[in-house]
Amino acid sequence: MKKGLLFIISGPAGSGKGTVVNALLTKHPELKLSISATTRAPRPGEVNGVHYYYITKEEFENRIENGKMLEYTTYSGNYYGTPLKEVNEAMDSGYDVILEIEVDGAMQIKKKMEKSVTIMLTPPSAEVLEQRLRGRGTETEDVIKWRLQRAKEEIKLMPEYDYAVINEDGGAEACADEIYGIIKAEHQKTIYTSSIIEKFI
Repeated sequence: MKKGLLFIISGPAGSGKGTVVNALLTKHPELKLSISATTRAPRPGEVNGVHYYYITKEEFENRIENGKMLEYTTYSGNYYGTPLKEVNEAMDSGYDVILEIEVDGAMQIKKKMEKSVTIMLTPPSAEVLEQRLRGRGTETEDVIKWRLQRAKEEIKLMPEYDYAVINEDGGAEACADEIYGIIKAEHQKTIYTSSIIEKFI
Protein backbone atom coordinates (compact mmCIF):
# COMPACT_ATOMS: atom_id res chain seq x y z
CA MET A 1 0.00 0.00 0.00
CA LYS A 2 1.33 3.41 -0.98
CA LYS A 3 1.62 5.74 2.02
CA GLY A 4 -0.40 8.93 1.90
CA LEU A 5 1.04 12.44 2.09
CA LEU A 6 0.22 15.42 4.27
CA PHE A 7 -0.96 18.57 2.48
CA ILE A 8 -1.14 21.74 4.58
CA ILE A 9 -3.40 24.50 3.27
CA SER A 10 -3.05 27.82 5.03
CA GLY A 11 -3.23 31.54 4.40
CA PRO A 12 -4.41 34.79 5.93
CA ALA A 13 -7.94 35.39 7.15
CA GLY A 14 -10.06 36.19 4.11
CA SER A 15 -8.13 33.90 1.76
CA GLY A 16 -11.08 31.51 1.58
CA LYS A 17 -9.42 28.43 3.06
CA GLY A 18 -12.61 26.85 4.36
CA THR A 19 -14.55 27.32 1.12
CA VAL A 20 -11.73 25.95 -1.02
CA VAL A 21 -11.12 22.94 1.22
CA ASN A 22 -14.85 22.13 1.21
CA ALA A 23 -14.84 22.25 -2.60
CA LEU A 24 -11.76 20.02 -2.71
CA LEU A 25 -13.24 17.39 -0.39
CA THR A 26 -16.59 17.43 -2.19
CA LYS A 27 -14.89 16.73 -5.52
CA HIS A 28 -12.42 14.23 -4.07
CA PRO A 29 -13.92 12.38 -1.09
CA GLU A 30 -10.99 9.95 -1.11
CA LEU A 31 -8.96 12.68 0.60
CA LYS A 32 -9.07 12.77 4.39
CA LEU A 33 -9.51 15.99 6.37
CA SER A 34 -7.45 16.20 9.55
CA ILE A 35 -9.57 16.91 12.64
CA SER A 36 -8.12 19.28 15.22
CA ALA A 37 -8.19 18.84 18.99
CA THR A 38 -9.35 21.58 21.34
CA THR A 39 -9.89 22.20 25.02
CA ARG A 40 -12.99 24.36 24.50
CA ALA A 41 -16.42 22.91 25.18
CA PRO A 42 -18.49 21.63 22.23
CA ARG A 43 -21.04 24.07 20.84
CA PRO A 44 -24.63 22.97 20.19
CA GLY A 45 -24.68 20.51 17.31
CA GLU A 46 -20.95 19.80 17.36
CA VAL A 47 -19.87 16.15 17.52
CA ASN A 48 -16.67 14.79 19.05
CA GLY A 49 -14.45 13.30 16.35
CA VAL A 50 -16.33 15.15 13.59
CA HIS A 51 -15.88 18.85 14.28
CA TYR A 52 -13.07 18.53 16.83
CA TYR A 53 -11.59 16.10 19.30
CA TYR A 54 -12.67 17.63 22.62
CA ILE A 55 -10.10 16.94 25.33
CA THR A 56 -9.18 18.42 28.71
CA LYS A 57 -6.49 21.04 29.21
CA GLU A 58 -4.44 18.53 31.20
CA GLU A 59 -4.57 15.96 28.41
CA PHE A 60 -3.67 18.56 25.79
CA GLU A 61 -0.66 19.77 27.77
CA ASN A 62 0.41 16.17 28.32
CA ARG A 63 0.33 15.60 24.56
CA ILE A 64 2.45 18.72 24.02
CA GLU A 65 5.05 17.54 26.56
CA ASN A 66 5.21 14.10 24.94
CA GLY A 67 5.48 15.33 21.36
CA LYS A 68 2.04 14.10 20.38
CA MET A 69 0.87 17.37 18.79
CA LEU A 70 2.02 18.29 15.29
CA GLU A 71 1.24 21.94 15.99
CA TYR A 72 -0.81 23.94 18.44
CA THR A 73 -1.85 27.42 19.47
CA THR A 74 -3.99 29.14 22.09
CA TYR A 75 -7.03 31.33 21.49
CA SER A 76 -9.37 32.88 24.06
CA GLY A 77 -7.83 30.73 26.79
CA ASN A 78 -8.22 27.42 24.96
CA TYR A 79 -5.75 25.16 23.16
CA TYR A 80 -6.22 24.18 19.51
CA GLY A 81 -3.94 21.81 17.63
CA THR A 82 -3.33 18.84 15.34
CA PRO A 83 -2.97 15.37 16.91
CA LEU A 84 0.04 13.53 15.48
CA LYS A 85 -1.34 10.00 15.95
CA GLU A 86 -4.47 10.47 13.84
CA VAL A 87 -2.52 12.08 10.99
CA ASN A 88 0.08 9.29 10.93
CA GLU A 89 -2.57 6.56 11.08
CA ALA A 90 -4.46 8.05 8.13
CA MET A 91 -1.29 8.36 6.01
CA ASP A 92 -0.17 4.83 6.95
CA SER A 93 -3.58 3.62 5.70
CA GLY A 94 -2.89 5.20 2.32
CA TYR A 95 -4.91 8.40 2.68
CA ASP A 96 -3.69 11.80 1.57
CA VAL A 97 -4.44 14.07 4.53
CA ILE A 98 -5.64 17.65 4.13
CA LEU A 99 -4.85 20.00 6.99
CA GLU A 100 -6.45 23.47 7.00
CA ILE A 101 -4.66 25.64 9.55
CA GLU A 102 -3.19 29.07 10.20
CA VAL A 103 0.20 30.14 8.85
CA ASP A 104 1.89 29.82 12.24
CA GLY A 105 0.77 26.19 12.53
CA ALA A 106 1.98 25.42 9.02
CA MET A 107 5.44 26.73 9.89
CA GLN A 108 5.50 24.58 13.05
CA ILE A 109 4.75 21.43 11.05
CA LYS A 110 7.25 22.27 8.31
CA LYS A 111 10.02 22.05 10.94
CA LYS A 112 8.80 18.66 12.19
CA MET A 113 7.76 16.89 8.97
CA GLU A 114 10.08 17.61 6.06
CA LYS A 115 7.94 15.67 3.59
CA SER A 116 4.77 17.62 4.33
CA VAL A 117 3.56 19.74 1.41
CA THR A 118 2.73 23.36 2.23
CA ILE A 119 0.29 25.37 0.10
CA MET A 120 -0.39 29.05 0.77
CA LEU A 121 -3.79 30.29 -0.35
CA THR A 122 -3.96 34.04 -0.98
CA PRO A 123 -6.45 36.59 -2.25
CA PRO A 124 -5.41 38.27 -5.53
CA SER A 125 -4.55 41.57 -3.80
CA ALA A 126 -4.60 43.48 -0.52
CA GLU A 127 -7.60 45.43 -1.80
CA VAL A 128 -9.62 42.27 -2.39
CA LEU A 129 -8.62 40.95 1.02
CA GLU A 130 -9.89 44.12 2.69
CA GLN A 131 -13.16 43.92 0.73
CA ARG A 132 -13.68 40.34 1.90
CA LEU A 133 -12.99 41.15 5.53
CA ARG A 134 -15.32 44.15 5.47
CA GLY A 135 -17.93 42.18 3.56
CA ARG A 136 -18.31 39.76 6.47
CA GLY A 137 -19.88 42.51 8.55
CA THR A 138 -18.93 40.68 11.74
CA GLU A 139 -15.74 42.43 12.85
CA THR A 140 -14.88 45.84 14.28
CA GLU A 141 -12.66 48.34 12.48
CA ASP A 142 -9.81 47.58 14.90
CA VAL A 143 -10.05 43.84 14.21
CA ILE A 144 -10.11 44.42 10.44
CA LYS A 145 -6.98 46.61 10.65
CA TRP A 146 -5.25 43.99 12.80
CA ARG A 147 -6.14 41.20 10.34
CA LEU A 148 -4.86 43.24 7.39
CA GLN A 149 -1.55 43.91 9.12
CA ARG A 150 -1.24 40.27 10.14
CA ALA A 151 -1.99 39.20 6.56
CA LYS A 152 0.97 41.26 5.33
CA GLU A 153 3.26 39.52 7.82
CA GLU A 154 1.92 36.08 6.88
CA ILE A 155 2.23 36.63 3.13
CA LYS A 156 5.89 37.60 3.64
CA LEU A 157 6.39 33.93 4.59
CA MET A 158 5.24 32.73 1.16
CA PRO A 159 8.82 31.80 0.07
CA GLU A 160 8.81 29.25 2.93
CA TYR A 161 5.94 27.38 1.26
CA ASP A 162 6.15 24.76 -1.48
CA TYR A 163 3.26 26.23 -3.49
CA ALA A 164 1.10 29.36 -3.67
CA VAL A 165 -2.42 29.39 -5.11
CA ILE A 166 -4.38 32.59 -5.74
CA ASN A 167 -8.06 32.43 -4.81
CA GLU A 168 -9.91 34.82 -7.13
CA ASP A 169 -13.41 35.97 -6.19
CA GLY A 170 -15.77 33.11 -6.97
CA GLY A 171 -12.83 30.89 -7.77
CA ALA A 172 -13.07 28.22 -5.07
CA GLU A 173 -13.72 25.43 -7.59
CA ALA A 174 -10.74 26.47 -9.72
CA CYS A 175 -8.54 26.64 -6.62
CA ALA A 176 -9.65 23.18 -5.57
CA ASP A 177 -8.69 21.87 -9.02
CA GLU A 178 -5.25 23.53 -8.80
CA ILE A 179 -4.63 22.01 -5.40
CA TYR A 180 -5.70 18.57 -6.60
CA GLY A 181 -3.21 18.94 -9.45
CA ILE A 182 -0.52 19.60 -6.85
CA ILE A 183 -1.56 16.48 -4.93
CA LYS A 184 -1.32 14.32 -8.05
CA ALA A 185 2.05 15.82 -9.03
CA GLU A 186 3.55 15.26 -5.58
CA HIS A 187 2.91 11.52 -5.88
CA GLN A 188 4.95 11.44 -9.10
CA LYS A 189 8.10 12.77 -7.44
CA THR A 190 10.97 10.36 -7.83
CA ILE A 191 11.48 10.01 -4.07
CA TYR A 192 8.15 8.12 -3.99
CA THR A 193 8.74 5.89 -7.04
CA SER A 194 11.38 3.42 -5.82
CA SER A 195 8.91 0.54 -6.32
CA ILE A 196 8.91 1.25 -10.07
CA ILE A 197 12.71 1.06 -10.24
CA GLU A 198 12.67 -2.29 -8.43
CA LYS A 199 10.61 -3.78 -11.26
CA PHE A 200 13.44 -3.13 -13.71
CA ILE A 201 16.47 -4.01 -11.62
